[in-house]
Amino acid sequence: MEQKKRRPANRAGSGNGSSTRNVRSMNNSREVSRRTKGKNRYTREDDRSAQTRYYDDDDYYNPSEKRRKTSAGKTRRPERDDMKRSRSNGSYDNRNRKNKRRRGRRKNGFSKTLGIILTILQFILSAVLVVNMLFFNMLPSTYVLVLVGVLVILLGITLLTQLGAKGKGVAGKVFCIFICVILGAGSFYIGKVNNAIGKITGANTKTNAMVAVVLKDNKANKITDASDYNFGVQYATGGDQVKSTISEIEKEIGTSIQTTEYDSMLEEAQALYDGKVDAIIFNASQESIIKDKYDTFSQDTRQIYSHKIVVSIDNDVTDASMNDVFAVYLSGIDVYGEIEQNSRSDVNIIAVVNPKIHQVLLISTPRDYYVPIPDISGGQRDKLTHAGTYGIDRSMATLSELYDIDIDFYGRVNFTSMINIVDALGGLDVESDQEFTTSADSEHIMDVQLGLNHFNGEEALAFCRERYNLPDGDNDRGRHQQAVITAIIKKMMSPAMLRAAPEIIDSVSAGIDTNFTTEQIQSLIKAQLRSNAKWNIYSVSAEGFGDKQMCYSSGSELLYVTIPDETSVANIVELVNKVEEGEVLEGSTVAE
Repeated sequence: MEQKKRRPANRAGSGNGSSTRNVRSMNNSREVSRRTKGKNRYTREDDRSAQTRYYDDDDYYNPSEKRRKTSAGKTRRPERDDMKRSRSNGSYDNRNRKNKRRRGRRKNGFSKTLGIILTILQFILSAVLVVNMLFFNMLPSTYVLVLVGVLVILLGITLLTQLGAKGKGVAGKVFCIFICVILGAGSFYIGKVNNAIGKITGANTKTNAMVAVVLKDNKANKITDASDYNFGVQYATGGDQVKSTISEIEKEIGTSIQTTEYDSMLEEAQALYDGKVDAIIFNASQESIIKDKYDTFSQDTRQIYSHKIVVSIDNDVTDASMNDVFAVYLSGIDVYGEIEQNSRSDVNIIAVVNPKIHQVLLISTPRDYYVPIPDISGGQRDKLTHAGTYGIDRSMATLSELYDIDIDFYGRVNFTSMINIVDALGGLDVESDQEFTTSADSEHIMDVQLGLNHFNGEEALAFCRERYNLPDGDNDRGRHQQAVITAIIKKMMSPAMLRAAPEIIDSVSAGIDTNFTTEQIQSLIKAQLRSNAKWNIYSVSAEGFGDKQMCYSSGSELLYVTIPDETSVANIVELVNKVEEGEVLEGSTVAE
């Protein structure tokens, strides 16, 4: 069997067809390798792009799109577009991070600026408070230095929480706002107290309220309706004020008026009731004298004209020292409303004060004490309460002459201010030496217990005014008035007084009148805060016996009076001398 010939092995130059196939095979292998590498490179780039891509929507990547035309009409691979978008997204993310950092820096900068503004505000309010305290001038220098130290510490805390804070310092800002509110409120209240004290102090005037009245059924409603009336007048008491009022009436109605003169207020009032005159002109403060005889005078008459005359009080005490012994006349006038108006004085108490030994002597004098009124009555005696109708300076002069003492200062309160003082203090704990029920004359009926009683303003006033249901009448009333004053002093010495001082002073400022200067009040308060001393309070009452006598202000009418007990007066003069000489009185009540 014939064996087939084998094809010879490939040799150079042997067979062009076989060589060509081998070259093509090698070229194909290289192309495949090249394409594989390219695909792997694009895959790796796509993986890197996917790792850095934050947004995966159709605007950035669309895997179904095979080719995209360029502006020149050519096509390009989507992989290359994705690479470019990947680079673009990386730039966007970098810009986004930079913007976030920039916004964070802006927020921190705003927070720092706000903190600096709040710190400056706190500094300004602290400075304002210190300046107000210096003008207030009622705190010892030690207190002021402590206050300044506290304010500096608070300001330092604010600085640390704002300038040294790593974050926004929210807690520090809240703290700063809280301190600013306190500082603002403190300055406001100090200014309020200064303003109230300014209203109370430095009084040196008295007001005469002149009026014209007719009977209630008279047809005249105003002064111009009474141009042809006959007016009753009297010039024995306050004649200059009456003449001035007549002149003002004639100016208003444009013609002269007819007048009939009487010797006293009571005669003038009697002429009105009898129809001898159509109207009468008098000082409203003297209405109380008319009521001694005609209880219903206020209900029987109607006022058709009023005119106020303000008169200066010659009593300059601006240079008086608060370190020496001084005396204060405390007057309680029996009216509501304006404190400057002259009126009867139902409360007549002298407080002799020795600041060096912290001793206070309270001297109560009955309202009906039968004494002359200097520069008014010409030596004729009158009721002490009637001296108030001529002005508080006349009451001071009357008591100065009675007890042979210089009285430079006065403090005047009326019914309204008495109620406000007690209520502002939160009520008073008052010791009563007897059990009784107040009468309708006190304008508040209540039961008073023997011993300690807690009174509000209205109750304390009724306790001070009551005399008809007391066995010793006006003398018992004087002792009760001293008990209320003692309770007020004790309450004012308590820490509660310091906390509520702005409200108390503001509520009573319209109802208190005194010739103390602001500087003198400041000196007294500063001395008390510096020493925190206990005060010794001793009370004594002038005594006498009842009688009926003619009084200067009422003419020939007999009125009830209290004839002074000379022994009692001499004892009071001796006690005054002891206090002036620096002796602490045995049996004093201690207020602390």
